Amino acid sequence: MKKHLFMAIPIGCDHAGFELKEKVVEYLVNKDYSVQDYGTYSLDSVDYPDFGHKVAEHVERTGELGIVICGSGNGINMTVNKHQGIRSALCWMKEIAELARLHNDANIIAVPARFVSEEVALEMITIFLDTAFEGGRHANRVNKISCS
Repeated sequence: MKKHLFMAIPIGCDHAGFELKEKVVEYLVNKDYSVQDYGTYSLDSVDYPDFGHKVAEHVERTGELGIVICGSGNGINMTVNKHQGIRSALCWMKEIAELARLHNDANIIAVPARFVSEEVALEMITIFLDTAFEGGRHANRVNKISCS
């Protein structure tokens, strides 16, 4: 069994991301990750900020990497990026997910459920979780992101 450094990967979505979130949770659990599922738990219409804020708070509190999903990825990405300690990246291809970690030290990946296949989503998430921040010249840039 592969040991992961993560205590529990937080994940949250709205109704448009529910079905993909369920697949992601199953995939991660099968890969021996621990997952903290903040919902939603059905296809019933809900507001993405209610679930995005929970994931962002978890990431700020624990330093874990997080996953958020909504239809376009934009709304939930905007929501989590309102949190001071969050650098969320909206990703639609695996190269973007990798660069988000390598160069931007992103700590949440936002996935657009209506615009990526399940296969692409799982590839992006795997790469996101497995890629370390390069640091170096990128650290100075990342440190300039915060306004305070």
